[in-house]
Amino acid sequence: MLNDDLNKVVIVGCGNVGMSYAFSLVIDSKVNELVLIDINQQKAEGEALDLLHASSVSEHKIKIKVGDYSDCDNADIICIAAGRNQEKGEDRNALIDKNIGVFNSIISEVNKTKFNGIYLIATNPLDVMTYVTLKLSGFPANRVIGSGTTLDTARLKYIVSEQVGVNPKNIHGYVIGEHGDSELVPWSTVRVGVNAAEKYLSKPKQNKIVANVRNSAYEIINKKGNTAYGIGICLRNITDAIFNDSNYIFTTSSYIKKYGCCVGYPTIINRAGIKDILPISLTQSEQVEFNDSVKAIKSNIKNLKL
Repeated sequence: MLNDDLNKVVIVGCGNVGMSYAFSLVIDSKVNELVLIDINQQKAEGEALDLLHASSVSEHKIKIKVGDYSDCDNADIICIAAGRNQEKGEDRNALIDKNIGVFNSIISEVNKTKFNGIYLIATNPLDVMTYVTLKLSGFPANRVIGSGTTLDTARLKYIVSEQVGVNPKNIHGYVIGEHGDSELVPWSTVRVGVNAAEKYLSKPKQNKIVANVRNSAYEIINKKGNTAYGIGICLRNITDAIFNDSNYIFTTSSYIKKYGCCVGYPTIINRAGIKDILPISLTQSEQVEFNDSVKAIKSNIKNLKL
């Protein structure tokens, strides 16, 4: 159960993603207390001090400190952003073996505490690591949430908005499936305002947009070494949806029993975590493509020793 009067977040992993998330919480969020945990204590201390200085000129009041796993006892959310980063030209799935060891270490420590909140996962390969967290923690599925294709969906809205000259907030649609190369855009459900996106975008343009969405991370990593700001804001938005009990829809990576894995799909998020999975009416070809994406995820979890 979450602590209604606390709104406490613990971030495990003070790398680019974790700290972009932390900074977005400092600028504007419902979080009252933020705890940083990292294997590099000195780095965590430096990040905390930097964030405290930022908070002094932010309108949002937030308590920030470096802590340890005992701080998880009364935490509402633990965000795991720890693990090896994706390198230039590297597929996200190449990270599985190394990051499972990291998660074994983290979750075994959390399991020693009284933590009874919500896990929020940001480490790649995202869907695999969300599934790993679910299995290692023993938590109910509604309290293990991966960032999923929330960032991919944001990228889709941005790219479509640039193509049609409409504000991204008025582009309605989702990227679903694996947070990876097999993700898909079900164009039959994408809207520009109230009109079908297909009215504005030819099939070749749709294909180009999908390729741009899928390749965005590779392009950013090749140019600057990491992606951070977009996912940081997405994690903040999921966090606020939890604390606001807002029933907001995100394409988080959630465990869907029908498919036997965690996969990005429109999901209603509130204070309980995952309230419900929102059904989508896919065309036959879209359903086949989604099934193939599920198979890609399951191929990476079938041999896991958890």
